Amino acid sequence: MGDSLEAALVSFGSGLIFVSLISAFKKDVRAGFTDIFKAVKDKSLSSWRLGAGVLGASFVAMQTHVVPIAGVALFTVASLAGQAAISLWVDHTGLMGSGKNLVTIRRVLAAIITVLAVIISAWDRFSMSDFSILAILLAIFAGGLVGVQRALNGQINSYSKRSFATSQLNFITGTSFLLLLLILRSLFTDHSIMNFTTGPWWMFIGGSIGVIYIAFSAAAVQQLGVLDFTIFSVGGMLLGSLLIDFVAPTAGTVISWYLIAGILITYLGVIANGQTRRSRR
Repeated sequence: MGDSLEAALVSFGSGLIFVSLISAFKKDVRAGFTDIFKAVKDKSLSSWRLGAGVLGASFVAMQTHVVPIAGVALFTVASLAGQAAISLWVDHTGLMGSGKNLVTIRRVLAAIITVLAVIISAWDRFSMSDFSILAILLAIFAGGLVGVQRALNGQINSYSKRSFATSQLNFITGTSFLLLLLILRSLFTDHSIMNFTTGPWWMFIGGSIGVIYIAFSAAAVQQLGVLDFTIFSVGGMLLGSLLIDFVAPTAGTVISWYLIAGILITYLGVIANGQTRRSRR
């Protein structure tokens, strides 16, 4: 679409339609959505936590801006570094509402290894004229946002008891936030709102994938904690993004041995952070 904000709105808007259809046909999802606001009304859930979808919308907007510059795989590794770093803080402060996790040497080592993987992944591109340090920093910052979002979603999900209800709330707040930004930009800048029907049909399925992802992550993060979930989910994310860069690369995407080495080093982070339920207890 040539516009990261509108691309993010397509992703969130299509996701909102998809999750609303699920809610329309599933009574338990509607009940879970109602339970969220009951928890806010009786003050057991802080109202500001309902804005988790805004963080997700910001992540998608940054993602759609950075991926055409850096490629899917490099964005994924950089955003993962941001997620790993912020997840240490989120788990330590107990932001998810399920107690605090100690910042152990193993957990810090896993985060450091992940950051090291980012540096190695981009090593051969630091000297390239088209390489953007700002794009990588945005990816890291975006990863930090999604790490906080997971914690908030985990707490919301503890009240909704229905992960798709949590996902629906995310897409309502996220879509509203992006739509507001788009309107404000069109009012105060020379950007016009493009015709959303000019793109291919498949660009509207990304939102439905996002609905499923948020629903699954909101449930899983309650059991694993934010850092464990972040690192354990890296395998599918990195292999999937590398596959996309091989099969359908964006313009300017470079797949080098540095990038592949960075992905392999990220798996060392998985190993360093690997903990069984028994050892955690």
